[in-house]
Amino acid sequence: MPQFPEGLTKYSETPLFTAESVPEKLLSAHATKPGVWGKLQVLEGSLHYVVPGPPLSRARIEAGDHGVIEPTVPHHLEISAPVAFKVEFYR
Repeated sequence: MPQFPEGLTKYSETPLFTAESVPEKLLSAHATKPGVWGKLQVLEGSLHYVVPGPPLSRARIEAGDHGVIEPTVPHHLEISAPVAFKVEFYR
């Protein structure tokens, strides 16, 4: 998983999502805009952050951990259990 760069400023965040409320868009391939980084914060349960690649990268993120979403890199989430998470956006 990539490292979150220093010197970025948070400018937005999503609402808290659960397995029942996650938007369909997050479950299929999508990407942030150039210069926009995301911090995927899992508050309860776990999920998988998937970069289809090549090469394929699949990381399990558990409660208390976060994943780093790089600008313009296609990715999606896989959710198979109860979860609560949000995404913070930085530039």
